[in-house]
Amino acid sequence: MGSSAVLEGDHLRVGRAAGRRNTAVLVAFTGLTNLADGVVKMALPLLAARAGGSPAQVTGVALAISLPWLLVALHAGVLADRVDRRRLLWVVNVLRLLVMVPLLVAAASGGLSLWLLAAAGAAVGVADVVASTAATALVPAAVPPAGRDGANAWMAGAETVFSEFAGPFVGGLLVALGAGYALGATWAAYAAAALVLLLLAGRFRAGPVPYGSEPGERAPATTVNGQIAEGLRYLWRHRLLRSLSLILTVLSGTWGAWLALIPLYATRDMGLTPGEYGALLSALGIGGLLGAATVTWLGRLLGRRRVMLADLVGTAAMAAVPALTADARAVAAAAFLGGLGGTLWTVNSRTVIQRAVPDAMLGRFSSANRMFAWGAMPLGAGLVGLLAELAGPRAAFGFFAVASALTVPFFLRAARRGADALR
Repeated sequence: MGSSAVLEGDHLRVGRAAGRRNTAVLVAFTGLTNLADGVVKMALPLLAARAGGSPAQVTGVALAISLPWLLVALHAGVLADRVDRRRLLWVVNVLRLLVMVPLLVAAASGGLSLWLLAAAGAAVGVADVVASTAATALVPAAVPPAGRDGANAWMAGAETVFSEFAGPFVGGLLVALGAGYALGATWAAYAAAALVLLLLAGRFRAGPVPYGSEPGERAPATTVNGQIAEGLRYLWRHRLLRSLSLILTVLSGTWGAWLALIPLYATRDMGLTPGEYGALLSALGIGGLLGAATVTWLGRLLGRRRVMLADLVGTAAMAAVPALTADARAVAAAAFLGGLGGTLWTVNSRTVIQRAVPDAMLGRFSSANRMFAWGAMPLGAGLVGLLAELAGPRAAFGFFAVASALTVPFFLRAARRGADALR
């Protein structure tokens, strides 16, 4: 078969040579865009603060970047299932470049306004939703089945490193040099990502929905709302995928709670300096990187079910340890386990989804799955704040530790029923 693309079943599959090339392209694209997104997430709120914004206005700029995951995720999934996914990624990156132009012009003239920053943040947020959905749905057409665990691992690792660590760090340094440096570097990263996409080998338009792929022999929907409902219906009626999505919602709520409460707990109760707090957070990234590097090996050694179970245990430990002790080393170790488990879950769940969901449904399914996960994070953050006010930080952490632990028997039951899909 060589590097040629052939149609096989519901997915457009490629040979090993093209798969390796496409994996490298997708990892490079993921790294570049997440680096740029990380800079944007750090730079725009800082620039809003410099522009004299109130606390509410500055947080509003930050919210404009993340809110699209709740508002347009489902529509982005429909779009990813209707058009060529590589072209969609390229168009989205061109739009990102266009969005940065008025920011660069305003920065050069000293005219950056809060409204402009918020509008640009919202546009970049929408682009991130569309690009993330299309890139995830594109993997089965770009990489043969044997290489998907590796491709998903490297992409998840790139997301962790560049979006959560390198991007904000670089963004802070560039903003210190000047707004033009931060915005110009972001523009350059988006431009490089758009060029990288030209190297993908294969065809990436979703195939038709197999008639009768849903219970009741439903004909494929043609309207936007009908296709959104179709994706949600597919998620809900697939027992294993529904279970994984519900578990992920609980885990994401725990992550949102931990990230929201740990700054106060670390500085007030644990007595950490800003530098020590940064080191504590770095344990998350180190765990995530180790997970990306070892997920394929661990899958062969332990099996997919045990590897995914590690995330449930790691997330429960991440919340439980600060509920029990304020020892920095113990909390950092638990954060490491949480980061490790999070990457292990992400990689394996993506592979399971890409195997189980028809190619024509991948965009809608992935966007719905992520909408629940991302939507649970602010809910977790809000709930943990209320619990901390009423019962104290340790009790709040303990609540989410118990919630995460309760997903273990639920997962084991689902895994027994879907044993074939988790091999």
